[in-house]
Amino acid sequence: MTRHDLDHDGRLRRSLLTAGASLAVLPTIAWGQDKYPSRPVEFIVPWGPGGGADQLARRVGKLLEEELKVSFPIINIPGATGNTGTAKLLAAPADGQTIAVFIGDTMGTLVSGQARWKLADVTPLGVMIRQPTGLFVKADAKWKNFAELLADAKTTELKAGITGFGSPDEIHINQLNRIAGTKFRVVPFASPGERYASILGGHADVLIEQAGDIKSFLKGKQMRPIVFFSDEPQFGYEDIPLAKASGFPIAIDQWRSVVMRAGTDPKHMAAMTAAVQKIAQSEDFKKYLADELAFPNSFVPADKTAAFFEHEFNTIKSNLPPKK
Repeated sequence: MTRHDLDHDGRLRRSLLTAGASLAVLPTIAWGQDKYPSRPVEFIVPWGPGGGADQLARRVGKLLEEELKVSFPIINIPGATGNTGTAKLLAAPADGQTIAVFIGDTMGTLVSGQARWKLADVTPLGVMIRQPTGLFVKADAKWKNFAELLADAKTTELKAGITGFGSPDEIHINQLNRIAGTKFRVVPFASPGERYASILGGHADVLIEQAGDIKSFLKGKQMRPIVFFSDEPQFGYEDIPLAKASGFPIAIDQWRSVVMRAGTDPKHMAAMTAAVQKIAQSEDFKKYLADELAFPNSFVPADKTAAFFEHEFNTIKSNLPPKK
Protein backbone atom coordinates (compact mmCIF):
# COMPACT_ATOMS: atom_id res chain seq x y z
CA MET A 1 0.00 0.00 0.00
CA THR A 2 1.43 3.36 -1.01
CA ARG A 3 1.64 6.52 1.12
CA HIS A 4 -1.09 7.94 -1.10
CA ASP A 5 -3.36 5.01 -0.22
CA LEU A 6 -2.63 5.45 3.49
CA ASP A 7 -3.38 9.16 3.33
CA HIS A 8 -6.60 8.47 1.43
CA ASP A 9 -7.72 5.82 3.94
CA GLY A 10 -6.94 8.18 6.84
CA ARG A 11 -8.95 10.98 5.31
CA LEU A 12 -11.83 8.59 4.58
CA ARG A 13 -11.79 7.25 8.15
CA ARG A 14 -11.80 10.79 9.59
CA SER A 15 -14.65 11.75 7.26
CA LEU A 16 -16.72 8.75 8.33
CA LEU A 17 -16.05 9.47 12.02
CA THR A 18 -17.06 13.11 11.54
CA ALA A 19 -20.19 12.11 9.65
CA GLY A 20 -21.05 9.55 12.32
CA ALA A 21 -20.63 12.14 15.05
CA SER A 22 -22.84 14.56 13.16
CA LEU A 23 -25.55 11.93 12.72
CA ALA A 24 -25.40 11.13 16.41
CA VAL A 25 -26.00 14.79 17.25
CA LEU A 26 -28.99 15.19 14.91
CA PRO A 27 -31.59 13.68 17.29
CA THR A 28 -30.36 16.00 20.04
CA ILE A 29 -30.62 19.03 17.76
CA ALA A 30 -34.08 17.99 16.62
CA TRP A 31 -35.18 17.42 20.22
CA GLY A 32 -33.84 20.85 21.18
CA GLN A 33 -35.82 22.48 18.39
CA ASP A 34 -39.02 20.62 19.32
CA LYS A 35 -38.73 21.22 23.07
CA TYR A 36 -41.00 23.93 24.41
CA PRO A 37 -40.11 26.27 25.86
CA SER A 38 -36.49 26.22 24.79
CA ARG A 39 -35.79 29.93 25.36
CA PRO A 40 -36.94 32.67 27.79
CA VAL A 41 -40.68 33.39 27.99
CA GLU A 42 -41.66 37.03 28.57
CA PHE A 43 -44.03 37.49 31.49
CA ILE A 44 -46.03 40.72 31.12
CA VAL A 45 -47.44 42.42 34.21
CA PRO A 46 -49.92 45.12 33.08
CA TRP A 47 -49.29 47.05 36.32
CA GLY A 48 -46.36 48.74 38.00
CA PRO A 49 -43.85 46.96 40.26
CA GLY A 50 -44.71 46.08 43.83
CA GLY A 51 -48.44 45.40 43.56
CA GLY A 52 -50.37 42.15 43.83
CA ALA A 53 -50.14 41.36 40.12
CA ASP A 54 -46.39 41.95 40.15
CA GLN A 55 -45.93 39.81 43.26
CA LEU A 56 -47.93 37.00 41.67
CA ALA A 57 -45.90 37.09 38.44
CA ARG A 58 -42.60 36.98 40.32
CA ARG A 59 -43.66 33.99 42.41
CA VAL A 60 -45.23 32.12 39.47
CA GLY A 61 -42.29 33.01 37.21
CA LYS A 62 -39.78 31.65 39.71
CA LEU A 63 -41.69 28.39 40.06
CA LEU A 64 -42.10 28.04 36.29
CA GLU A 65 -38.38 28.59 35.82
CA GLU A 66 -37.69 25.70 38.18
CA GLU A 67 -40.26 23.52 36.42
CA LEU A 68 -39.50 24.32 32.77
CA LYS A 69 -35.77 25.18 33.01
CA VAL A 70 -36.02 28.50 31.15
CA SER A 71 -36.19 32.04 32.47
CA PHE A 72 -39.37 34.11 32.73
CA PRO A 73 -38.26 37.77 32.68
CA ILE A 74 -40.90 40.08 34.21
CA ILE A 75 -41.93 43.09 32.11
CA ASN A 76 -44.06 45.73 33.85
CA ILE A 77 -46.27 47.71 31.45
CA PRO A 78 -48.77 49.75 33.49
CA GLY A 79 -51.60 51.88 32.15
CA ALA A 80 -55.29 51.97 31.23
CA THR A 81 -56.40 49.61 34.02
CA GLY A 82 -54.22 46.82 32.65
CA ASN A 83 -55.08 47.31 28.99
CA THR A 84 -51.72 48.75 27.90
CA GLY A 85 -49.89 45.61 28.99
CA THR A 86 -52.59 43.35 27.55
CA ALA A 87 -52.18 45.12 24.19
CA LYS A 88 -48.50 44.20 24.33
CA LEU A 89 -49.43 40.53 24.80
CA LEU A 90 -51.88 40.63 21.90
CA ALA A 91 -49.32 42.32 19.63
CA ALA A 92 -46.77 39.56 20.27
CA PRO A 93 -46.61 36.47 18.02
CA ALA A 94 -48.88 33.61 19.09
CA ASP A 95 -45.84 31.37 19.62
CA GLY A 96 -46.11 30.75 23.34
CA GLN A 97 -43.13 32.94 24.15
CA THR A 98 -45.23 35.55 25.96
CA ILE A 99 -47.64 35.17 28.86
CA ALA A 100 -49.37 37.81 30.98
CA VAL A 101 -51.27 38.48 34.18
CA PHE A 102 -54.99 39.19 33.68
CA ILE A 103 -57.00 40.37 36.68
CA GLY A 104 -60.52 41.33 37.72
CA ASP A 105 -59.85 45.05 37.30
CA THR A 106 -59.12 44.62 33.60
CA MET A 107 -62.17 42.36 33.26
CA GLY A 108 -64.20 45.36 34.44
CA THR A 109 -63.07 47.39 31.43
CA LEU A 110 -64.22 44.59 29.11
CA VAL A 111 -67.65 44.58 30.73
CA SER A 112 -68.04 48.35 30.47
CA GLY A 113 -66.82 48.45 26.87
CA GLN A 114 -63.70 50.48 27.61
CA ALA A 115 -61.28 47.81 26.37
CA ARG A 116 -60.37 47.50 22.68
CA TRP A 117 -60.10 43.72 22.71
CA LYS A 118 -62.31 40.73 23.53
CA LEU A 119 -62.09 38.08 26.23
CA ALA A 120 -61.80 35.50 23.42
CA ASP A 121 -58.47 37.09 22.43
CA VAL A 122 -56.75 35.45 25.41
CA THR A 123 -56.64 31.87 26.65
CA PRO A 124 -56.32 31.36 30.43
CA LEU A 125 -53.78 28.98 31.91
CA GLY A 126 -55.46 29.21 35.30
CA VAL A 127 -56.77 31.59 37.94
CA MET A 128 -53.98 31.71 40.51
CA ILE A 129 -55.21 33.81 43.43
CA ARG A 130 -58.50 35.15 44.82
CA GLN A 131 -58.78 37.65 47.68
CA PRO A 132 -61.49 39.73 49.36
CA THR A 133 -61.50 43.44 48.56
CA GLY A 134 -61.68 45.97 51.37
CA LEU A 135 -61.56 49.65 52.29
CA PHE A 136 -58.48 50.75 54.22
CA VAL A 137 -57.63 53.99 55.99
CA LYS A 138 -54.55 55.46 57.60
CA ALA A 139 -54.01 53.97 61.04
CA ASP A 140 -54.70 57.27 62.82
CA ALA A 141 -57.67 58.24 60.61
CA LYS A 142 -60.55 59.86 62.49
CA TRP A 143 -63.07 57.20 61.40
CA LYS A 144 -63.20 54.39 63.91
CA ASN A 145 -65.58 52.24 61.90
CA PHE A 146 -67.46 51.91 58.61
CA ALA A 147 -70.55 53.72 59.93
CA GLU A 148 -68.52 56.79 60.87
CA LEU A 149 -66.85 56.80 57.45
CA LEU A 150 -70.20 56.65 55.65
CA ALA A 151 -71.68 59.39 57.80
CA ASP A 152 -68.78 61.72 57.02
CA ALA A 153 -68.81 60.85 53.30
CA LYS A 154 -72.45 61.94 53.04
CA THR A 155 -71.53 65.54 53.81
CA THR A 156 -67.89 65.71 52.71
CA GLU A 157 -66.23 64.69 49.45
CA LEU A 158 -63.70 61.99 50.27
CA LYS A 159 -61.11 60.69 47.80
CA ALA A 160 -60.79 56.95 47.22
CA GLY A 161 -57.59 55.54 45.75
CA ILE A 162 -58.36 52.90 43.09
CA THR A 163 -56.50 50.91 40.44
CA GLY A 164 -58.20 52.55 37.46
CA PHE A 165 -61.40 53.62 35.78
CA GLY A 166 -63.80 50.82 34.87
CA SER A 167 -62.38 48.52 37.53
CA PRO A 168 -64.34 46.71 40.26
CA ASP A 169 -62.64 49.20 42.59
CA GLU A 170 -64.57 52.00 40.93
CA ILE A 171 -67.74 49.90 40.86
CA HIS A 172 -67.59 49.37 44.63
CA ILE A 173 -67.20 53.10 45.24
CA ASN A 174 -69.97 53.99 42.78
CA GLN A 175 -72.30 51.57 44.54
CA LEU A 176 -71.60 53.21 47.88
CA ASN A 177 -72.39 56.61 46.39
CA ARG A 178 -75.59 55.33 44.79
CA ILE A 179 -76.95 53.33 47.72
CA ALA A 180 -75.76 55.41 50.67
CA GLY A 181 -75.71 58.86 49.11
CA THR A 182 -72.01 59.28 49.86
CA LYS A 183 -69.70 61.65 48.01
CA PHE A 184 -66.63 59.54 47.37
CA ARG A 185 -64.52 60.65 44.40
CA VAL A 186 -62.33 58.03 42.78
CA VAL A 187 -58.68 58.81 42.14
CA PRO A 188 -56.86 56.22 39.96
CA PHE A 189 -53.22 55.28 40.55
CA ALA A 190 -51.64 52.95 37.98
CA SER A 191 -48.57 52.53 40.18
CA PRO A 192 -49.24 50.31 43.22
CA GLY A 193 -46.63 52.18 45.24
CA GLU A 194 -48.32 55.51 44.58
CA ARG A 195 -51.72 54.01 45.38
CA TYR A 196 -50.55 52.59 48.70
CA ALA A 197 -48.84 55.84 49.62
CA SER A 198 -51.89 57.90 48.69
CA ILE A 199 -53.61 57.54 52.05
CA LEU A 200 -50.35 57.84 53.98
CA GLY A 201 -49.50 61.13 52.27
CA GLY A 202 -53.00 62.58 52.25
CA HIS A 203 -53.55 62.29 48.48
CA ALA A 204 -56.54 60.03 49.20
CA ASP A 205 -58.71 59.44 52.24
CA VAL A 206 -59.44 55.75 51.72
CA LEU A 207 -57.84 52.97 49.72
CA ILE A 208 -59.68 50.08 48.10
CA GLU A 209 -57.32 47.13 48.05
CA GLN A 210 -56.63 43.56 49.19
CA ALA A 211 -55.21 42.95 52.65
CA GLY A 212 -52.52 40.61 51.37
CA ASP A 213 -51.16 43.22 48.97
CA ILE A 214 -50.58 45.77 51.74
CA LYS A 215 -49.79 43.37 54.59
CA SER A 216 -46.51 45.15 55.37
CA PHE A 217 -48.43 48.40 55.99
CA LEU A 218 -50.98 46.56 58.12
CA LYS A 219 -48.32 44.79 60.19
CA GLY A 220 -46.45 48.08 60.54
CA LYS A 221 -49.61 49.72 61.95
CA GLN A 222 -49.61 52.31 59.15
CA MET A 223 -53.00 51.25 57.76
CA ARG A 224 -56.06 49.44 59.04
CA PRO A 225 -59.08 47.86 57.34
CA ILE A 226 -62.51 49.38 57.95
CA VAL A 227 -64.80 47.08 55.89
CA PHE A 228 -64.59 44.18 53.41
CA PHE A 229 -66.72 43.68 50.30
CA SER A 230 -66.96 39.92 50.48
CA ASP A 231 -69.27 37.03 51.27
CA GLU A 232 -66.70 35.61 53.68
CA PRO A 233 -64.69 37.25 56.48
CA GLN A 234 -61.11 38.17 55.63
CA PHE A 235 -58.71 35.65 57.15
CA GLY A 236 -56.80 37.33 59.96
CA TYR A 237 -59.31 40.18 60.19
CA GLU A 238 -62.48 38.32 61.09
CA ASP A 239 -63.52 41.15 63.42
CA ILE A 240 -63.76 43.63 60.53
CA PRO A 241 -67.38 43.85 59.29
CA LEU A 242 -68.58 42.89 55.83
CA ALA A 243 -70.28 45.61 53.78
CA LYS A 244 -73.30 43.39 53.16
CA ALA A 245 -74.10 43.58 56.89
CA SER A 246 -74.68 47.31 56.36
CA GLY A 247 -76.99 46.80 53.39
CA PHE A 248 -74.44 46.82 50.56
CA PRO A 249 -74.83 43.55 48.65
CA ILE A 250 -71.94 44.08 46.25
CA ALA A 251 -69.01 41.70 46.80
CA ILE A 252 -66.56 41.42 43.91
CA ASP A 253 -63.45 39.55 45.01
CA GLN A 254 -60.13 40.36 43.40
CA TRP A 255 -58.63 37.58 41.29
CA ARG A 256 -55.52 37.27 39.18
CA SER A 257 -54.95 34.78 36.37
CA VAL A 258 -52.22 33.93 33.88
CA VAL A 259 -53.11 34.00 30.18
CA MET A 260 -51.64 33.44 26.74
CA ARG A 261 -52.64 34.92 23.44
CA ALA A 262 -55.45 32.93 21.81
CA GLY A 263 -54.36 30.97 18.74
CA THR A 264 -51.13 29.72 20.30
CA ASP A 265 -49.99 26.24 19.20
CA PRO A 266 -52.16 23.80 21.21
CA LYS A 267 -49.07 21.76 22.14
CA HIS A 268 -47.38 24.83 23.60
CA MET A 269 -50.58 25.82 25.35
CA ALA A 270 -50.95 22.34 26.85
CA ALA A 271 -47.34 22.30 28.06
CA MET A 272 -47.63 25.67 29.78
CA THR A 273 -51.06 24.85 31.23
CA ALA A 274 -49.71 21.62 32.73
CA ALA A 275 -46.75 23.46 34.25
CA VAL A 276 -49.01 26.13 35.76
CA GLN A 277 -51.33 23.52 37.24
CA LYS A 278 -48.38 21.63 38.72
CA ILE A 279 -46.83 24.64 40.44
CA ALA A 280 -50.26 25.69 41.76
CA GLN A 281 -50.35 22.44 43.75
CA SER A 282 -46.87 22.95 45.19
CA GLU A 283 -46.27 23.68 48.86
CA ASP A 284 -44.37 26.81 47.85
CA PHE A 285 -47.40 28.24 46.08
CA LYS A 286 -49.77 27.24 48.88
CA LYS A 287 -47.52 29.14 51.29
CA TYR A 288 -47.68 32.15 48.97
CA LEU A 289 -51.49 32.08 49.10
CA ALA A 290 -51.39 31.93 52.90
CA ASP A 291 -48.90 34.81 53.05
CA GLU A 292 -51.17 36.88 50.79
CA LEU A 293 -54.21 36.20 53.02
CA ALA A 294 -55.92 34.69 49.96
CA PHE A 295 -58.59 32.01 49.78
CA PRO A 296 -56.82 28.62 50.21
CA ASN A 297 -58.83 27.19 47.30
CA SER A 298 -57.92 30.12 45.04
CA PHE A 299 -56.64 28.11 42.08
CA VAL A 300 -59.06 27.55 39.21
CA PRO A 301 -57.64 25.17 36.55
CA ALA A 302 -57.73 26.10 32.88
CA ASP A 303 -60.63 23.78 32.05
CA LYS A 304 -62.85 25.57 34.58
CA THR A 305 -61.86 29.16 33.89
CA ALA A 306 -64.48 29.72 31.18
CA ALA A 307 -67.26 29.21 33.71
CA PHE A 308 -65.37 31.28 36.30
CA PHE A 309 -64.84 34.17 33.87
CA GLU A 310 -68.50 34.08 32.82
CA HIS A 311 -69.58 34.31 36.46
CA GLU A 312 -67.22 37.21 37.17
CA PHE A 313 -68.24 39.00 33.97
CA ASN A 314 -71.93 38.76 34.90
CA THR A 315 -71.26 39.82 38.51
CA ILE A 316 -69.47 42.95 37.36
CA LYS A 317 -72.10 43.65 34.70
CA SER A 318 -74.95 43.39 37.21
CA ASN A 319 -73.26 45.97 39.41
CA LEU A 320 -72.52 48.60 36.78
CA PRO A 321 -74.29 51.91 37.41
CA PRO A 322 -77.56 52.38 35.50
CA LYS A 323 -77.14 54.04 32.12
CA LYS A 324 -78.41 57.59 32.08
